[in-house]
Amino acid sequence: MGGRSLLLVSLTCLVLAMLPSSTETVAVMSVDLGSEWMKIAIVKPGVPMEIVLNKESRRKTPTVVCLKENERLFGDNALGMSVKNPKTVYRHLQSLLGKKHDNLQVELYRKRFPEHQLQEDPRRGTIFFKNSEDMQYTPEELLGMVLNYSRGLAQDFAEQQIKDAVISVPSFFNQAERRAVLHAAQMAGLKVLQLINDNTAVALNYGVFRRKDIDSTAKNVMFYDMGSGSTTATIVTYQTIKTKETGTQPQLQIRGVGYDRGLGGFEMDLRLRDHLAKLFNEQKKSKKDVRENHRAMAKLLKEAQRLKTVLSANVDFMAQVEGLMDDIDFKAKVTRTEFEELCADLFERVPHPVQDALAAAELKLEEIEQVILVGGSTRVPKVQEVLLKAVGKEELGKNINADEAAAMGAVYQAAALSKAFKVKPFLVRDAAVFPIQVEFTREMEEEEGVKTVKHNKRVLFQRMAPYPQRKVITFNRYNDDFAFNINYGDLSFLSPDELSVFGSLNLTTVKLSGVGSSFQKHTDAESKGIKAHFNMDESGVLLLDQVESVFETVVEEKEEESTLTKLGNTISTLFGGGSSEPAPNATEPAQEEEEVPPEAGKESKDEEQKDKDTKETPEDAEKSTDEEKTQEKTEDAGSKTEATEEKDGEKAANAEEEKKAKPQKKSKISEDIAVELLINDIIDPAADDLASSLKKLQDLTDRDLAKQEREKTLNSLEAFIFETQDKLYQEDYQQVVTDEDKEKISAKLSEASEWMDEEGYAATTKQLREKLSQLKSLCKDMFFRVEERRKWPDRLAALDTLLNTSSFFLRSAKLIPEDDQIFTEVELNMLEKVINETTIWKNETVSEQEKRSPKERPILLSKDIESKLTLLDREVNYLLNKAKFAKPKAKPKAKNSTSSDKASSKDNSTAEEKVIPPEEESTDSKSAGSPEDVPPGESPPTEKSAPKADSDSQSEATEETITPESTDKAQDDNHIGDEL
Repeated sequence: MGGRSLLLVSLTCLVLAMLPSSTETVAVMSVDLGSEWMKIAIVKPGVPMEIVLNKESRRKTPTVVCLKENERLFGDNALGMSVKNPKTVYRHLQSLLGKKHDNLQVELYRKRFPEHQLQEDPRRGTIFFKNSEDMQYTPEELLGMVLNYSRGLAQDFAEQQIKDAVISVPSFFNQAERRAVLHAAQMAGLKVLQLINDNTAVALNYGVFRRKDIDSTAKNVMFYDMGSGSTTATIVTYQTIKTKETGTQPQLQIRGVGYDRGLGGFEMDLRLRDHLAKLFNEQKKSKKDVRENHRAMAKLLKEAQRLKTVLSANVDFMAQVEGLMDDIDFKAKVTRTEFEELCADLFERVPHPVQDALAAAELKLEEIEQVILVGGSTRVPKVQEVLLKAVGKEELGKNINADEAAAMGAVYQAAALSKAFKVKPFLVRDAAVFPIQVEFTREMEEEEGVKTVKHNKRVLFQRMAPYPQRKVITFNRYNDDFAFNINYGDLSFLSPDELSVFGSLNLTTVKLSGVGSSFQKHTDAESKGIKAHFNMDESGVLLLDQVESVFETVVEEKEEESTLTKLGNTISTLFGGGSSEPAPNATEPAQEEEEVPPEAGKESKDEEQKDKDTKETPEDAEKSTDEEKTQEKTEDAGSKTEATEEKDGEKAANAEEEKKAKPQKKSKISEDIAVELLINDIIDPAADDLASSLKKLQDLTDRDLAKQEREKTLNSLEAFIFETQDKLYQEDYQQVVTDEDKEKISAKLSEASEWMDEEGYAATTKQLREKLSQLKSLCKDMFFRVEERRKWPDRLAALDTLLNTSSFFLRSAKLIPEDDQIFTEVELNMLEKVINETTIWKNETVSEQEKRSPKERPILLSKDIESKLTLLDREVNYLLNKAKFAKPKAKPKAKNSTSSDKASSKDNSTAEEKVIPPEEESTDSKSAGSPEDVPPGESPPTEKSAPKADSDSQSEATEETITPESTDKAQDDNHIGDEL
């Protein structure tokens, strides 16, 4: 706990709330979406970064959902149902996202969870779970339910609504898998600020807490993350860089990534489960094969997970399951050696992600300063042993929270992306694990007139290319409608097993229409190609933003005399230079132009780019060269000089030449091209399907909320019946209720209890509320009398204390000498009146209440006592505030003082007045009862009773001379006021 507190204190300096805490939906959240567990974190004003506790007060929650006929469970409750009814429990959904029904990953899921029926979606080619005709859910819908549940946990923890989230996903998720997560979040009603790779989130969390250790020298760190479903090795470079926007700031750059999609702790659990099943069958306590019983295998899986954890710290352990099958108990001893033999091939795969990451980063192990462990499965001793040998380091880094680092890094990014918070900048350069390229075909005409088709490829994003990033591909050889493909690039670095589960290598076919018509519209312009604008956003999702046809024309620019030229011509005319022609050296704006005919431009371009059909350019790449600019300016100046020196008879002949030499300007014309996208990997859900999924999930949520409300009302009714029956026999209640009322209430409670046993558990929420309301109404007077009698002692004691202090204050105020009196007679009389009235009311009411029976409605009410307390307290506070801010009166001048004494006194007064700052003078001149003068926590004096005599005495004091003696007297007066 001490280390966690230290982290939170550090984070207070990193995250500052920029909006007031009363603003709604300020908090943001992150979800580290693992295959087996999810961790949730939030940031809100006053809470820098914190892991969300679930309803069981645990810091991580199983990524599990249970769907029964009329009930839906999440987290640990859903996981508990897996041993009772495994068919209704859905987990490890991450491996099914973005996969078609014939994918080997789907086949592996069927093998691991044979209790589920996986059907093919006829439209998208993906799969969905079919429990019954009315219960059919896609993996995205089930994941959406989990995300909605995580949002509910975060909202309960933050005590406010949350919409914005950053979700972490494995770095090896391809485009289809990332889109599937976004669709699931959309169904959950979450606004995804970013999909962040979990290895990037871990690297960000590591760097944020070591900001001071990062300098201009690059430091390479490897994070080895072995979770439940997969393993990833990531090489990150930390260093400070200088930017125009933020100055010198730390930056992390993902240099290399290697992964194994099937290497994780869950595969170890499954092997232990199968080993336990084998041991049970060998014991021959049952004729049935335990592997054919889904419930028994679920029980063994739960025991295998516990066994793996225990064997990480012990060399052997006794596995046992009560009533495994047919009421037969199971018990067997398993050693760590046996476990390591079962997973020997898995441990051999531990170094492979490290090697792949080094190859991608083009680095050597010697250049890696530290290897840091992440993920729960790295706690297995054999994993650490093999990894330590593979990396050749003295030790492995264990200085971050292996379970929560990704969630904490993701929530820091969420705060950085949110407009409600300001965080210290930490630059992140993520990298695309898979290259993406553009492919297209073009007909080539050879010398003999035979046409061939040439297949072209242009790399759009290379392997480990940083993102977010925008790219523009220009197609130069097309003047009619055409199509091109967006596919993955060279994936030879992937293993055959990974390629088999990767999915489609073809992403999208882009069909363009309107290209030919755009060329027909602009026949007199030079084509600059068809430009396709691509964007890989912060989530690593590739988007085609726009396709446009770009043309360029050369137009004559009208000459406009500048203000300086006009002024010069005017002055020249005044002094005898009457020519209206501009001077040879007249200043004119420089023009950019390209005096190359479109045809010539095309020919030269064809010669220079004979084998190049496309080029990758920035959007504003078309500019003229400096030599052309210089040549144009020289020609313009020369032609103007000749024009001024020509004779009047030759002006007509030179007019044509001057017209040709007029400045020209390039004009860019762009026209949007219609785009049709044909997705080749996984088709996105249609708008109607998304709307249907949203409604389906919302209906389930409403059903859950209605059920929770009914259970809450049912529990309240049960509690009220039992508690009230017990209260009837308590002394406090017996004093205030008559025997007749007691019998009536007791009979109603017994009747309600019988109704609960017979009909209550099937009653609707409305019926339960009505029954509870009737019972509360019946017992209302009894509860009121008991509550009043319990409040009397404290309230009356407070009133007595205030009356005593008020009376003492009044007596002290009346003893102040008349010359020093700061309270008016009206104010003192008002306080005395309130004290007397309150005393009389209290004595009379208490006396009358003592005469009444406790079973009758009381006339001494706690609210009346509080009202009297408030009135008296307000009057006393007014006078106290006036005494605190009142200025003491100045003493009158002595009549027998000499003129020299007056002068000296005047000098002293001047000297003392100089000491008083202007602010103090202005404060003294204000009314003592003004709100500005009242310190926090004090009640300001009311306007109706503010004394006027005070301001008069203050004005007189400013006109008189203050002698040292009178100053001392003022200090004494102030001291008296403080005592009051």
